[in-house]
Amino acid sequence: MQTQKKIAIVGSGLVGTLLGIYLKKRGHTVHVYDRSPDIRKINFTGRSINLVLSDRGVKALRDVGLDDEVLRIGTPVAKRAIHTGLETVNEQFYGKDGEVIYSLSRGLLNKKMVDLAEKAGVEFFFEEKVWDVDLTTATISIGETERGEWTTHDYDLTFGSDGAFSRIRHRMQRQSMFNYSQEFLEVGYKELNIPANADGSHKLDKNALHIWPRGKFMLMALANLDGSFTCTLFMPHDGENSFESLKTTEQLVDFFAKNFPDTAAVIPNLVEDFFKNPTSYLVTMKCFPWTYSDKVALIGDAAHAIVPFYGHGMNAGFEDITVLEEMMEKYGDDWANLLNDYENSRKPNTDAIAELSYRNFMEMSAKTADANFLLQKKIEKWFSDKHPKLWIPLYSRVTFSHQPYAEALAIGDRQNEIMQEVLKMDNIHQDWDNAEVEDKIIQLLNSK
Repeated sequence: MQTQKKIAIVGSGLVGTLLGIYLKKRGHTVHVYDRSPDIRKINFTGRSINLVLSDRGVKALRDVGLDDEVLRIGTPVAKRAIHTGLETVNEQFYGKDGEVIYSLSRGLLNKKMVDLAEKAGVEFFFEEKVWDVDLTTATISIGETERGEWTTHDYDLTFGSDGAFSRIRHRMQRQSMFNYSQEFLEVGYKELNIPANADGSHKLDKNALHIWPRGKFMLMALANLDGSFTCTLFMPHDGENSFESLKTTEQLVDFFAKNFPDTAAVIPNLVEDFFKNPTSYLVTMKCFPWTYSDKVALIGDAAHAIVPFYGHGMNAGFEDITVLEEMMEKYGDDWANLLNDYENSRKPNTDAIAELSYRNFMEMSAKTADANFLLQKKIEKWFSDKHPKLWIPLYSRVTFSHQPYAEALAIGDRQNEIMQEVLKMDNIHQDWDNAEVEDKIIQLLNSK
């Protein structure tokens, strides 16, 4: 146990609530503030992408005994189902037998995490707007408006877990030598819905991530427990085949009939959902440093917001907590060194998953329908099954291991270079699972 501190966490999202549980278990007094109402009392819909929980996130939950509670509200997903035409669906399994990720409703999980944190003794203060933090004292300032009257609350340490547009980070940005960047994708997203069948069953395979790749835009769907699917349409904000170009019911219906004809039978409320739900933006945010002395620290999206195409935003945030816990175990009450090591160990890895996430949009929207890419995946799986110690595919390194993201990215780049050489071999599309290809990969691995 550490010496008890009074700690504020700004933001009651997934990372903030799990962090609160960890800190409470170490004996600290933990108060969580959020400017929004209690998520358990509102209807959370229309602006979400289903979450994907993988090994890194499961570990963070397991270490405080919460993995079973959370997995109970998830749906195991073992593969991608690529919808390339009206009746053509190609399947790509993510890993080896038994390796799955879990589809989770963001709203359902967030409600569950608040319940679990309250049960652990974390106190929540909803509809409290934190506008500022004193970096030297960790004192937070709360008020109705940014320019109105504020009240202050004293803490020993304040964590900013308040998302990509964090107020705590906003305060840190006003100090010298603070690096910050944000980059919006030209692609946005809109939530759609596939309802359950009348008997509550799923209209599509619930154990697959469904993708309709169409180059610069795509549709994807992940299952929910109630038989429905949360669908997400990713498209450019403007230009041809964009949200801006779909202004009327006729334009929308024609667009889906042309590009996603097999969805007509499963998305009955397309028009209503499309025009009701907002078009949301996608941003990558990087900054450094994440901490100030032993008083203020950023965590999760407040430190490293990424686009959702690898399904690792939550997992990376949960892994922040795993690393922070390791540092608390190592340093005890030496919070200055503890937080310094935390930020320095995490920064290269969160930069790496940001890069991987950006690349994966191109993979999901275009490459999943590309013959060379599909063959590359087949060869990689075939070779990995034969030589599991020589080759672990990049996706498995990221999703089914705890290897640092930066290492996984570097090795994945080397493996891709090898595969590009293999794909140049004569007759590779007709004959790829043979000794010549196997020897070629081994030779290239040894040479690199």
